[in-house]
Amino acid sequence: MIELKDILYKVAINAVVGNTNAAISKIEFDSRKVVDDSLFVAIVGTLSDGHEYIEKAINQGAIAIICEKIPDVTVDGVTYVEVENTQSALAMMASNYYGSPSDNLKLVGVTGTNGKTTIATLLYQLFKKAGFKVGLLSTVKVLVDTKEYKATHTTPDSLTINYYLKEMNDAGVEYCFMEVSSHGIHQKRTEGLSFAGGIFTNLSHDHLDYHNTFKEYRDVKKLFFDGLSSKAFAIVNKDDKNGAFMLQNTKAKQYSYALKSYADFRGQILENSLGGLLLKLNDHEVWTKLIGSFNAYNLLAIFATAELLGLETLEILQLISDLQSVSGRFQYLISEGKITAIVDYAHTPDALKNVLETINDIRTNNETLITVVGCGGDRDKMKRPVMGNIAARLSNKVIFTSDNPRTENPDQIIEDIEKGVEPQDYKKTLSITDRKQAIKTACQLAEKDDIILIAGKGHETYQEIHGERTDFNDFEIVKAELKKMNK
Repeated sequence: MIELKDILYKVAINAVVGNTNAAISKIEFDSRKVVDDSLFVAIVGTLSDGHEYIEKAINQGAIAIICEKIPDVTVDGVTYVEVENTQSALAMMASNYYGSPSDNLKLVGVTGTNGKTTIATLLYQLFKKAGFKVGLLSTVKVLVDTKEYKATHTTPDSLTINYYLKEMNDAGVEYCFMEVSSHGIHQKRTEGLSFAGGIFTNLSHDHLDYHNTFKEYRDVKKLFFDGLSSKAFAIVNKDDKNGAFMLQNTKAKQYSYALKSYADFRGQILENSLGGLLLKLNDHEVWTKLIGSFNAYNLLAIFATAELLGLETLEILQLISDLQSVSGRFQYLISEGKITAIVDYAHTPDALKNVLETINDIRTNNETLITVVGCGGDRDKMKRPVMGNIAARLSNKVIFTSDNPRTENPDQIIEDIEKGVEPQDYKKTLSITDRKQAIKTACQLAEKDDIILIAGKGHETYQEIHGERTDFNDFEIVKAELKKMNK
């Protein structure tokens, strides 16, 4: 139990009705989970307003309410605290409740459209191999040193973040690497956290169903860097035109990385093949098992971050050469029949273009490149024709299929994708709504030395149709289909 007044430390308060000495058993923003002596936080969300559930929360045992407007009728024995923004207040209270756990380790946030999962996960790998106890908060999973938890969001809610950070404190974790999504920034989930550093990867077309405009999406990302302290570092991809913008107004120490521009951390691709990358990082050559120019950027960001966190250059290079690819990020297999199948999370136009250009750079063009791709339902519709255009233009054959249709009609999503295909590319395309059948057809079409790219879902082990999730794993399905066909 912790007193309400201690939970409210540093929270901007407008008004209080009641006693702040009340002992609190837990903080909750879901009224269904409230128990006796809870503090209920009324969050104004995109789908519902927590203020409508205050009465229900009190009936279930809440003794304190955090709200943006104190109700006209109050209940005796219940403390009401009015704040400007309940999401900001929740973030600060979560940190206080768990003992400000981010102060007790070096927390590094990674934000941008593409590369967040790869950079955060590979930094976890690198520091683990260097002998440290490390934490990871990612789209794929949460790791408290070696203990693994399932991830539910790219950036969890602030209570969950602080809970895991407290677990990391208890486990003696020294470094934590965390994906920071635009949704997470906009919903104040990372406020109240003490970051040792922030990394900006790139910015391209995504999440415009949520942010409405690209400018709004970009400006939300910048808020993360605006919030960094003067003790932190901010490192940005200088080859992305938005990199310099992210650094405006930040108090953090500023650094840049680039393959094409002059930067503090410079990289050069010396060799790019299906076997890996030979890179020059600040005049040091290193061979890595990772593939593609987009991974050259990721590795450069990792190299820079490790140096800024104090590791020795030669040790970093040695560790980079031993890094393994991340699940669902350019994950590939070569079948007995010499067919290469690649599974990648590419679900934005820019990511799909990067993956296809990487494949085209490293192949001989004697092979057929067959791409299987779809777009998620209930998400940004503007990117669908753009992805259709990219897939058809940069592949020899394309099968448009379902991704996670969610509550939308999958056939309508495919029609939206097809609208971007240029007339000269029509004959390359095929549409198969059932994703498993689409993957099976790609395997049937493939011959020796051909390449199959299955894009969009990557690490995901489910497919969501009409709101229901069923088991679905692109990598396992393509592996099984090729084996079944003896290809």
